[in-house]
Order: sequence, then C-alpha cells, then structure tokens
Amino acid sequence: MLLKPTRSATLLIDLDALARNFARLRTAASPAECAAVVKADAYGLGVAPVARRLLREGCKRFFVATAAEAAELRALAPGVDIYVLEGARDGEVETLAAAGATPVLCSLEQVERWRGRGRALLQIDTGMGRLGLSSRDVEELERRPELLAGIEIELVATHLACADEPEHPLNGLQLEAFDRLRRRLATARVSIGNSAGTLTGAAQRGDVVRPGIGLYGGNPFADRPNPFEPVVTLNAPIVQVREVDAAQTVGYGATFGIAPPARLAVLALGYADGYPRALGNRGVVAIAGRRAPVVGRVSMDLICCDVTALPGELVRVGAPVEAVGPNVPLDEVAAAAGTISYEILTRLNPRLKREYLGQ
Repeated sequence: MLLKPTRSATLLIDLDALARNFARLRTAASPAECAAVVKADAYGLGVAPVARRLLREGCKRFFVATAAEAAELRALAPGVDIYVLEGARDGEVETLAAAGATPVLCSLEQVERWRGRGRALLQIDTGMGRLGLSSRDVEELERRPELLAGIEIELVATHLACADEPEHPLNGLQLEAFDRLRRRLATARVSIGNSAGTLTGAAQRGDVVRPGIGLYGGNPFADRPNPFEPVVTLNAPIVQVREVDAAQTVGYGATFGIAPPARLAVLALGYADGYPRALGNRGVVAIAGRRAPVVGRVSMDLICCDVTALPGELVRVGAPVEAVGPNVPLDEVAAAAGTISYEILTRLNPRLKREYLGQ
C-alpha cells in the first residue's frame, strides 16, 4: 500500500506545463501519432492526474511497463489504447486481457503465450541488448508464420540505445538493422521514437512515437539544452535556523566544517523523501530565488544548507526552500547526484505532499 502524504515538503506538479510539453512533442512528431509513456506512476508524478490531463489534451495511446499498471490505467481511461512494454509475461495474460491491454511481445515465448488473443506489438532488439526479439527470432517468425496465428500485429517497435546523442553512430546502425529485420514481417507500421527521437528527425520516429521524460520536463538529450518546460517543483520548509558562533562540523561523518560567523538552515527533506544522499556537500537549494549550498551529509529526513550569504529576512522557520524547480533545474540536481532526471523523478516518495496545477 502506498504511503499517505505525511511530510510538510511539497511536490508541485504543473499539469499545464505537462500539456505544453505534450503539444511540443505532438507537433514535432506529425504526421506520426504521439503516445505518452506513463509507466512507474507517470515517472513518479501520479498516473491518475497525469493521464487525465493528457486525455484532455487528446492523447489516445499510452505505454506502461506492466500488466498491473495497465489495469490501473484502464480504470482511469476506458477508451484508450494501452501498450505494455514488458509484454505478455508468464501469469499475466489474463490480467492483460481483462484490461484490454496490448502487449509488446518481446520473445518467441511471449508470442506463443499470446497466440489467438488479438492485437499485439512486436519489439525487435537492434542493439539495446535488453527486451526484444533477436534477428534469429525474426527469421523464425518469417519461416513459421503460423506462430503468429490469431495475433494482429499493430506495430513493430525498437528502442535506440543512444537517442540522447543524435549523432552517435549506433543510432544509424540500429535503424539499418531495424529496417532490415522488420521488412521480414508483414506489418509495415513502426514505433521508434522516444522524447529525443521525436525531436531528432523522421528516421527516429516511425508511425507512433512514445515520449516519456520530455513530458515531465527532463532533458532527453545529453549534448544540448533542454527543449521542455519544467513540470516539477520540490519545496521543503525550514524547520530550524542555527547561528554558528563556534567552529563545528555539520551532519553525519563530520564531512563539512563551518566557522563563525555563519548561519545554517535545516530543511524537512531527506533521502527518505527521494532527495539523493549523494547530494551531500554537492547539492544546491534556492530561497526566494537565491541559491545556497547543501552542506554535510543528507540525512533520512533532514538536510542542512549554508545560508550565511543570504539576507536574514529570507531565512526564517517555515519559509519554503526550492530543492528542485526553476532556480534549481531537475537535470542539474541529477547531474550533481551522479544520476539522471528519470531516477530523481521516479524515486520521489509518496509521503511527500503533492499539489497539482491545471487539473
């Protein structure tokens, strides 16, 4: 069971910005159709409000990871197409069927499991080394078409390992392999593009694109500015202000030393909320638009910030402090933590209070 919100820290989710990001992707994808990836509880932001807003914006196709996610989404969105990226896993076929979900079949075993059950996608692995049919599997399907009896292949899909670097040579090699392999199957329509591929060009899109991180304001590119609007702001209140009048260390392990005159702000935010422990002595927060460093180790429920350089009137108990948002961008937070925006979002704990703009 998910935790109920128990924290004074607040996750503000701007669904209007999400809608504008979807519009940006849909325009870029045209004439391809634009779906939305809402797996992992819509990247940690709440599948119910996210899916409802995307429905209002005209989204008719959604991708999730599992059969359970498909069942949850179906209860929210009765009339849409739902595709399950992990396919028809053992023991989940009836759940998929009951949800009216379409599996993305990733192996010959899954093809066999889904025989006679109607619509499906086929995933071909062209260099990701993850889920997907191998070239040998595709040859087997071509040689034995009866394996696909009773399966209507709607799309053939692949996933580019380096779409975040549009000039990476593996992209071209994967596209060549995909074109060669998918032509051995009867279905002509394809799905390739994630957020980065959708913006890169027609060759990386196909007939249906399936963006994820761009919807939620993360930068899908490794080598260029973020083309999307921020969607998430994480605020935490100051719970104590400490005037430093003697040299001391801060936090577990005494990893940071501070000398007077100095001032510390203690925030109600920690790694149990999803704020990475790796940001100790590396992270940054903002108070009224003024940035301040995170000092000492991140604790389970608390962090400390050096606010010596900020005006005293800004630093008061109860004042909101931005840990992620317009002044502390999501991808900057991820880079400082040595990870990516996807992980920052999906690790946000349900105990955070969530507020939605534009429901």
